[in-house]
Amino acid sequence: MATKVVDLLYWRSLPQTGVVFTGLVVVLASMFQLSTITVLSHLLLALMGLTTALRLYYKLLELLHWNPGLHPFQSQLDEDGTLTDEATVAVVESAVLRIAFALTELKRLVFIGSVVDSIKFAVFLYLLTHVGVATSGLTLVMAGVITAFSVPLLYKKQQVRFQRTCWRTAASDHAPMPPTPAPVSPAPKQKAKAK
Repeated sequence: MATKVVDLLYWRSLPQTGVVFTGLVVVLASMFQLSTITVLSHLLLALMGLTTALRLYYKLLELLHWNPGLHPFQSQLDEDGTLTDEATVAVVESAVLRIAFALTELKRLVFIGSVVDSIKFAVFLYLLTHVGVATSGLTLVMAGVITAFSVPLLYKKQQVRFQRTCWRTAASDHAPMPPTPAPVSPAPKQKAKAK
């Protein structure tokens, strides 16, 4: 699963990534105008319209004896999507561990387990309040999706420039700093002469 996501984010299969990226952006953009239930209903209705038309086409071919009577979606119907007992236990254990870790970390931050980390968390929450006023959560999700698909591709295309810039920055960090000149004090102000 993780390798499939990485393959999508790094655009290793252009048609597949294009479909996923475009689909995500279209769904998120449509959710600005419509509710989630409406968007999901319309997407499923469109999918059912396509599958029904394809199924009827195959049935027509079968009636004309041009097709041996194969179901166009037999491979999807035959695919076993059930989880075994071991797989179910592994998924539940993983989810419970992640939730427990998140709750433990949240408890540590809220109840000041570490002052520095709690201050960072408070500043982060304060900044989120301003972000929430300026944008909706859906805008942030859409920006995150576009960024997740764009940054790996940008890095891949500009990898040499990024590495060269990193090397220069690392070299300048280790280079000795030139001495700074002593600050020049301003000339004293002259008092106005009284008449």
